[in-house]
Amino acid sequence: MLITLCGAAFLEGIDIAMFNVALPVIRGDLGLETTQLQWILSGYVVAYGGFMILGGRVGDRFGRRRVFLIALSVFIVFSMAGGFAEDGWMLVVARFATGIAAAFMMPAGLSIITTGFAEGSARNRAVLIYAGIGAAGFSLGLVAGGLLTAIGWRWVFFAPVVLGALILVGALTLIPRDTTERDRSPFDAIGAVALTAGIVMTVLAVEQASHGAWPIVIAATMGAIIALVAFGVRQRTAAVPIIPSAFLRSRALLRAYLGAGSLAAGFMGFQFIVVLYLQELRGFTALQTALAMVVMAIDAVLAPTVTPRLVARFGTWPVAIGGLMFAALSYLLFLPVGPDWTYALMFPSFLALGLAFTFAYGPLTIAATDGIADRDQGLTSGILYTFFQFGAAIGLAVTSAVLTIAVNAGSEPLGAYRAALWVPLALAVLGIITAVAGRPRRRVS
Repeated sequence: MLITLCGAAFLEGIDIAMFNVALPVIRGDLGLETTQLQWILSGYVVAYGGFMILGGRVGDRFGRRRVFLIALSVFIVFSMAGGFAEDGWMLVVARFATGIAAAFMMPAGLSIITTGFAEGSARNRAVLIYAGIGAAGFSLGLVAGGLLTAIGWRWVFFAPVVLGALILVGALTLIPRDTTERDRSPFDAIGAVALTAGIVMTVLAVEQASHGAWPIVIAATMGAIIALVAFGVRQRTAAVPIIPSAFLRSRALLRAYLGAGSLAAGFMGFQFIVVLYLQELRGFTALQTALAMVVMAIDAVLAPTVTPRLVARFGTWPVAIGGLMFAALSYLLFLPVGPDWTYALMFPSFLALGLAFTFAYGPLTIAATDGIADRDQGLTSGILYTFFQFGAAIGLAVTSAVLTIAVNAGSEPLGAYRAALWVPLALAVLGIITAVAGRPRRRVS
């Protein structure tokens, strides 16, 4: 069961990474305009980030195995559709649909693990393996994307179909039917719609801000405010609100969610600058860039082997805080980047970022799920992934904005990169401060 669910996490990570590498080739082959290319990216980000909490809650209510299987099937179908696409709008639809599918699949997969293993060392080890394989999927996906794009960009869509089909076969036979008692209380559909609309609009506003699409940003912001206010009102009036009030009052959960968001925010901003530096300033190819950064996949080896021992000895939060410190160290080491840096000078920064995910991502996942009643495991998983995705969107948007401001102010490329690198460093420090603040409470149920 764990191998199958890790395969799904790997599939989601590798899919995102491969697609990002293939975008320039897709644009040239289909003759896409910049707006179309932007919406191919935005469609997935908005759908994935916007539907995550709803996806987690639906799994809690209607069966995690059932939701996982349906979502994986939809993911496979629309990945195949993207491979056969002949126009930009087809790719937009395909990526939006796969984003929604991933938003239902990922919380369901994580909650199957957290309810299938006894709380304690067994669950912690399972979660750390799951988190490490998922993160490794993204790192290895950069390399796989470069290789498959060299063969033909459509294989970036077809490869997930093959992998997804294998996972689906394994899931049908290896994932047991739901045995935990499902929540039978009335489902707050109005609150679910309002919350999902608010998150979708918020993610859209942040994501579009990185592209300078200000009319869309303003409209999405207004829509988000209206939807989230409506959700807040509904939370007070619904007999059974979509998010129990205990989740909103828990300092421990907020620390876990915000820590994950800051980790993703810093990583996305840092990766954005590093890719520009390597490809535009140093002339690296997409494959060379991916190979240069592949050391970050070290968490696939260390997260299942070393991190569980550290968590058992020192506790979840000390290890997580250590991971966030490695993230700050990574960005700090890259800050003085020069025009002719050798790979030996870059390597410590990439290695430190791999160690950051090794020691932070899994323990933060444990912190977000530990002590939560089985009936709410999908919900907390959905909230965690939402913060991670939202953090990534914010990190990319702010880093891109600072880079643009620096360039418009007359900075040469290297100076602009250095200015923008302060953003992920600041976000990492903010994550550390958030993680060390307050004392976590044991249970929210």
